[in-house]
Amino acid sequence: MYKNFKQFVLNHVFLLLLSLPLLLGLSACSEIEFGSHVYKSLEGPENTANAGNFKVGKPYTVMGRTYYPKETYNYSETGIASWYGPGFHGKRTASGETYSQNELTAAHRTLQMPSLVRVTNLANGRSVVVRVNDRGPFSKGRIMDVSEKAARLLDMTGAGTARVRLDLLADESRALAALARSGTTTKGMEIAYNEKGYLPISARGGNNGGANSPTLSDAAYNTAIPPIGNAGEAMMAQEAQNQAVSGHVNNGHFYPNPVVTQEPVVATKLYVQVGAFGQSANAERLAQNLNHIGASHVDPVPYNGRTLYKVRLGPLDTVQEADSVLSKVLASGQSDAIIVVQ
Repeated sequence: MYKNFKQFVLNHVFLLLLSLPLLLGLSACSEIEFGSHVYKSLEGPENTANAGNFKVGKPYTVMGRTYYPKETYNYSETGIASWYGPGFHGKRTASGETYSQNELTAAHRTLQMPSLVRVTNLANGRSVVVRVNDRGPFSKGRIMDVSEKAARLLDMTGAGTARVRLDLLADESRALAALARSGTTTKGMEIAYNEKGYLPISARGGNNGGANSPTLSDAAYNTAIPPIGNAGEAMMAQEAQNQAVSGHVNNGHFYPNPVVTQEPVVATKLYVQVGAFGQSANAERLAQNLNHIGASHVDPVPYNGRTLYKVRLGPLDTVQEADSVLSKVLASGQSDAIIVVQ
């Protein structure tokens, strides 16, 4: 028992101060987990874990922002990626699969699930292909959450974020969509693609020539590695051993570690893009209103045969600085502001 009320208060204040840094450190993860929980609650009951399941989903609102998922095979974007790991390991993803921090998967707010996306760390040129099977990230200023495995291969776990370019693999994503629509699992397809540069022959299944059937060349399929699973799995394991390739075992299956593609490193700059206007006067007016936050300017860019006027703040030196400017712009009422990398 405390001898007096003053001692009681002092002890509890001390404990609160000790726990404050931990609470602040967890805030970003808590925001991601909260957003993910909200999305899955909106989507209804969970699906059979790890079975083939194609999913797009209806428009949804998380933390005041509405997202519009759609099936597309033409997508490329630059921005900031983050990663998620132990706190989500073993939990259900938005596609119905079970999340594994040791697989090459990712969360995206609007792309169809599954789809294959090449993620390139623009700071070091490291590049891997991930399979989208979850929704997120819901933290402002992020365009993708990659698994811990992908984050380590991209060398971004230390910083927690990276400037990235995302490029959807169109033909391969169509092939995965066809498999998933037929009820066939697509788990591990990203491993095969990273290892060989093309999908395994088992990916040739699908909807028999429909609008979203695979369109990879016969030559690519005919020279593909054996399908993942059964005898093909044993052959992959043996091949990995013969080549002294390290890997990991997941659910009794051996997956060789993927090859990380190395691309040339190009210097990039960070900006907070507030909006785009058809009239330059409107863009200039907004830029002037934002000058108290930072150096704002208007950039005319061609778009579909006409000129759009983009309002941007920057360039900014670090992700932390970009996050700070973005927060101030959002607080000013510009809810469509994003971080872009150029």
